[in-house]
Amino acid sequence: MSGDKRPSILLVEDEENFHEALKLNLELEGYEVTSAFDGAAALKAVENEYFDLIILDVMLPEMDGISVTETVRISNNEVPILILSAKNSSADRVLGLKKGADDYLTKPFNLEELLLRVHKLINKNKKLQDKSSIGDIYTFGNNTIDFKAQEASSFNNAKIQLSKKETMLLKLLIENKNEVVPREKILQAVWGYNVYPTTRTIDNFILNFRKYFEEDSRNPKYFHSVRGVGYKYSE
Repeated sequence: MSGDKRPSILLVEDEENFHEALKLNLELEGYEVTSAFDGAAALKAVENEYFDLIILDVMLPEMDGISVTETVRISNNEVPILILSAKNSSADRVLGLKKGADDYLTKPFNLEELLLRVHKLINKNKKLQDKSSIGDIYTFGNNTIDFKAQEASSFNNAKIQLSKKETMLLKLLIENKNEVVPREKILQAVWGYNVYPTTRTIDNFILNFRKYFEEDSRNPKYFHSVRGVGYKYSE
């Protein structure tokens, strides 16, 4: 992240005084804050702009925060989401995390705790994006991956648009070339702690990579599943 770009936060909260107070405190911490007061406005903002974090109240007019979270995730947007809720039941918390939220804070909360969580989520996201030990462009066989642009070209010159998760998983496997990366490590690094998908989800990604990059996807040369342990990229 370049020093001059301030992290941007989308703040979605319909209670105006609370919204203003939060916005002010976030701006004092050096964040750029965009405001939305209902779910529809939040989704519109997410479509038009890149955010480093969304802070989202559960109780919103027209469309609640859980539905907003779900809609953002369905469109494959991996922006970190911190949910704020006046409800303190663990069922609500679990539902929020299940639908793809990264963190959940119950009102009333300690401002300092909120700011720490915000800082942590933004940093974690940046780390995942900025891990650049293999550079932005990586070539193997006749395949090329451009991690920054989330694009690849395959051995038969097909252009491939990669999703953010695909890019992250490719990077993780290639950075650990010839080593088995355990499933847990992949889930933690690519999916984050709270939303553990099934192993099949990772399997599907590996199958996609074989389709993209292997000349014979039934006898893969590069992308391997190691039963019961994890996955491996080798050359």
